[in-house]
Amino acid sequence: MQARRSQIVLGLDPDLNALWPAASEPARGISAEGSSAERAASAVVGHCRAVIDATAEACVAAKLQLACFERLGAPGWSALEAVAEHARAHGLLVIADGKRGDISVSASAYAQALFGGMQTPFGAVAGLGADMVTVNPLMGGDAIEPFVGAARAAGAGVLVLVRTSNPGAADVEDLELADGGSVWERLAGIVDELGATGVGETGCSDVGAVVGATVPGHLARARELMPHATFLLPGVGAQGGQVGDLAPAFIPGRAGGLITASRSIANAHLAAGGGPAQAARVEAERLREAAWALG
Repeated sequence: MQARRSQIVLGLDPDLNALWPAASEPARGISAEGSSAERAASAVVGHCRAVIDATAEACVAAKLQLACFERLGAPGWSALEAVAEHARAHGLLVIADGKRGDISVSASAYAQALFGGMQTPFGAVAGLGADMVTVNPLMGGDAIEPFVGAARAAGAGVLVLVRTSNPGAADVEDLELADGGSVWERLAGIVDELGATGVGETGCSDVGAVVGATVPGHLARARELMPHATFLLPGVGAQGGQVGDLAPAFIPGRAGGLITASRSIANAHLAAGGGPAQAARVEAERLREAAWALG
C-alpha cells in the first residue's frame, strides 16, 4: 500500500450525460473521430483524466466501474486502459470493479484479463494490470481461488463482496442460516480463510472485503470475523453513508479501510456551484480529512 495520507478511493463510473467540459477536448491517444462508440470513449477518457487530475492528491486509489467502459465495446476497453494508466501516473492504485464470479477456466480467464495477462502461442497478451479487483462469491470459495492465485502472482489483491451497500442486500446477505449466523457472515468466514496465507507485514491480507458504508452497524462484527482484511467501503455520499460511522473498519490500521466515493465527488459542483474540478477537489479533501480524523 502506498504511504499517501489518504483512505479515499475515487470512484469513476462515467455517466455519458453528465461529463465534465474537459470531455469535449480530444483525449491524448484516443481517437475522437469515427463511430459513436469511439467518440464516446474519447469523451469518457477526457472526463476521467480531468477528475483524476483534480482529486488525486486527496486519494489513494481509483476504482474503475468496468461496466461503464465495457458498454462502449472495444473503444471502451481502450478507454479503460487509458484511464488506468493515467491513474497510475498520478500514483494511485487501480481497483477494477467488475464483481466477477465464475468457476475454473472462466474465473481464470477473468483474472488474466484484469491482472497480469497471459502467455499464448502467439505471444504475451497484457492484462489491465489492476492492483485489486472486486469478485462475487455467490458460487463459493472455489470460484474465488483463481482470482486469489492470479492476484498473488501479480502482487495484487481481491475484494470479495460480503455485505454490500444496496438496500436489496438484505434480501439475501442478511438471511439467517440453519446452523447459525447470516449469509454475509459465512462469506466473511470464506474471506478470512482464503486470506490467511496472504497476510503481509502491515497485518493486512491480500484478500479483502466489500462492506457497505450504509450498514455501519455490521462493521464491528465484520472486523471480528475478518481481522486482516482490507475493507472497501462503498456508499458514502450519494447513498447516504457517513464517514464518521466507519471507525471499526480502521482497527488494524489506516490501510484497513478504503472509503470509496463516486458521484459525490464527480458531481460535487452541482450542489456547490463553481467549476467541477475545484468542487471535486474540495469534496475529496473533505472526505480525506474526515477519514483521517477517525484515528
